[in-house]
Amino acid sequence: MPTPPAVPPLAVRRLRPDATLPVRQHPGDAGLDLCCVDPVVLGPGERALVPTGIAIAVPDGYAGVVTPRSGLAVRHGLTLVNTPGVVDAGYRGELRVLLLNTDREATFEAAAGERIAQLLLVPVALPGVVEVDALDDTPRGVGGFGSTGR
Repeated sequence: MPTPPAVPPLAVRRLRPDATLPVRQHPGDAGLDLCCVDPVVLGPGERALVPTGIAIAVPDGYAGVVTPRSGLAVRHGLTLVNTPGVVDAGYRGELRVLLLNTDREATFEAAAGERIAQLLLVPVALPGVVEVDALDDTPRGVGGFGSTGR
């Protein structure tokens, strides 16, 4: 079996001394946990842009993909408004997470330092764009939403 290509490290800068660095909970986990740097309180249906207190340098040829944590989704109805959030390789600002409490009755609360989302680094294709007069035909054609059945 061939050795997979080496993945460049993820450079992380703390913007605040109390910020938590991203970490995998288990060896081989795809996601790095992201933590809030301040306490978060979201009433039913509320959303907030939550700071992590860190900035990252996604390696060229990769994208950072911010996704909800499944446990928070199941237990609290917590998700991300723009899931998945994309962090481009050139972005160097603070990583912030756009949380949404979908629960209709309960308030969601997280203390500073709690895990609120996860970050995946994925390779991305960066093709050029070419305008054409027509696209090739496929069996699916222009069939969109609902075109493959229920």
